[in-house]
Amino acid sequence: MAKAAKTAIKKDPKVAAEAKNYTKVIKAVRSSKSGAYTFKEQIVHKDKVKDFLSEK
Repeated sequence: MAKAAKTAIKKDPKVAAEAKNYTKVIKAVRSSKSGAYTFKEQIVHKDKVKDFLSEK
């Protein structure tokens, strides 16, 4: 039988509205040693996405 998830987001409308302003961003980064790609992921504010992607 399934149970309902009880989270802070469902309880507080202010938290739910603020949570929509964040985005999970995944960036492929090439390793200098092996040349293989690794992935750097982070949850950032939607206004800071371009800054995250532009940094090396």
